[in-house]
Amino acid sequence: MSALPDSFVAVARVISAAAVCTAMLAGCVDVHMADYKRPDTPAKASWSDKTGTLVSPADTIVPDWWKGFQDPYLNTLIAKAIEGNFDIKVLAARIDVAGAQIGEAKAPALPTADLGAGANFQKTTGQPFTKQYNVGAQVNWDIDIWGKVEKGVQAQKAEFHATEADWRAGYLELVSNVASTYFQILQFDDQIDAQQKMVDENKKILAIYEGMSRNGLVPKTQVMRQQAEVNRLTKDLLDLRRSRKIANNALCTLIGVPAGEFTVPVGHLQQRVQLPPVPGGLPAQLLSRRPDVVASEFRVLEAYNLVGEAKLAQLPTISLTGHGGTASFALSDLLKSFTFGFMPSINIPLLDPGVRAHVKTTEAQTTVAEQQYRQTVMGAFEEVENALVNLDSHRQQRVELQQEVERLSVVNVQMQSQLREGVVSQLDVFETDRTLLQAQLELLSNHQQILSDTVLLYKALGGGWQAVDVQTQVKQ
Repeated sequence: MSALPDSFVAVARVISAAAVCTAMLAGCVDVHMADYKRPDTPAKASWSDKTGTLVSPADTIVPDWWKGFQDPYLNTLIAKAIEGNFDIKVLAARIDVAGAQIGEAKAPALPTADLGAGANFQKTTGQPFTKQYNVGAQVNWDIDIWGKVEKGVQAQKAEFHATEADWRAGYLELVSNVASTYFQILQFDDQIDAQQKMVDENKKILAIYEGMSRNGLVPKTQVMRQQAEVNRLTKDLLDLRRSRKIANNALCTLIGVPAGEFTVPVGHLQQRVQLPPVPGGLPAQLLSRRPDVVASEFRVLEAYNLVGEAKLAQLPTISLTGHGGTASFALSDLLKSFTFGFMPSINIPLLDPGVRAHVKTTEAQTTVAEQQYRQTVMGAFEEVENALVNLDSHRQQRVELQQEVERLSVVNVQMQSQLREGVVSQLDVFETDRTLLQAQLELLSNHQQILSDTVLLYKALGGGWQAVDVQTQVKQ
């Protein structure tokens, strides 16, 4: 068997020495990395709404939950928003950036190669003109023997999945805002219609007072008071029309259309949008599907990996560098002779305050990420509880308002009958009409509140997104 070349023997000796130095240094630095564990949060076994039996997540919220409102026009608006909203497009672009950065994080573990060529032309006084041509190449490889680069890759994968969850959270926010704004616009339409009726009724009352004043039956001040009431109601009508246009402009932006270029057709909220059934006994584990909670947990995992990367940066690094080239005074002789070289090296960070300081920084950032996760979870608990409290309260109010409207409707019919018999005056009938109209407006407002409460509840519970196992998804 032939002896190994001297160069290979030298390389082996360098690597052996590097291994000895590395082992000695590894015993002096802290490279221990704790296994990832989801930050602990206060337990939440159930919600305040105790009605109904427990249902499965799939039965509770479906991905296209807004179709439960049974309004095709709303479905069309949401489809336009998902396609055209620029906030969603920004979030999608950030996913592409984070995905590209995974490749960037992998790059330090791969060899790099450089190729260069040049020429040197020189003239010195008293000397002949000289020319020299050269071509050279160099390959360098920093060997990731400790897995530092892989830790960085895992951290970036976690950030990539966090940006995906950010997109889902933005998607859910967009759908919720489109639905709530649409409901508000339809409510304004009904309010405008009712307000116009109130203006007309009060103008009729004003005409009666003016006739009575001319006959000396009421003082002039009564007429002026009624005129002021007409002015107030007209002002409120103008304000409702203004609010309707502002809400419509907001909807334009949500669906990706310039404000003022699109108008929702006039409609009636209670006729167009149905109240969907919301199952009781909502399971607490639905909260794990919230995109913002998922994104927050991914960033905790990212912080864990960044700590590992920073700790491994304290260990020695081994580099292998190979170079080769050729040079000649004549271009025709350039490729006749070559020079090659190979240089292994080791870099031992004996004293680098920046490396040690970076470890402490990443550890502190991990604490921040964990607290932000807990903050997100606690905020989610509050949103769900508030949505359930509001929904329950507004449903109870709806029962009272419906009874109020029903009774005032009976009174109104009786007043109309008494008017024909001459028992009451037209003025009394107008006052009864006005009272009934006000109660109907309150019932309309309650209908819109229940719709918005339902939207917020679906949003608070994750909007039908599937649960995510953070650790498993990053390892894929």
